[in-house]
Amino acid sequence: MQEQALEIREGSWAELGAEASEIRRVVFVEEQRVPLEEEWDGRDPESHHFLALLEGRAVGTARLLPDAHIGRVAVLADARGAGIGAALMRTAVDTARRLGHPAVELAAQTHALDFYARLGFAAYGREFLDAGILHRNMRLNFREA
Repeated sequence: MQEQALEIREGSWAELGAEASEIRRVVFVEEQRVPLEEEWDGRDPESHHFLALLEGRAVGTARLLPDAHIGRVAVLADARGAGIGAALMRTAVDTARRLGHPAVELAAQTHALDFYARLGFAAYGREFLDAGILHRNMRLNFREA
């Protein structure tokens, strides 16, 4: 099977928001039934955004908040399993490191804990509900990575 061309773009909400918001709407609001008011938290304008394009089609997104939290990691269902989420995460982590953060954190849906652990993240604290979905906090310290 021929490998498909994957590109990760980094930019502002103004640059990437139209495509990123559509991916987040499909994954979080439609698939996972996250309430609209919880998905749109007003933090997008202050964040670094990442958009994954597979053969030129926007299929995944993530964001990096100013406090080095990675969030809103989403890949469209028909593009999952191709390493797109890992590529988005590596880019977000590299960006946080470039910006001088000593670590990155995220709140992982519990079904995705193994995915983030494979990328070097360690879970801490108890499980908690966010938007009706079980999550657990995770951290990646750059001094240990």
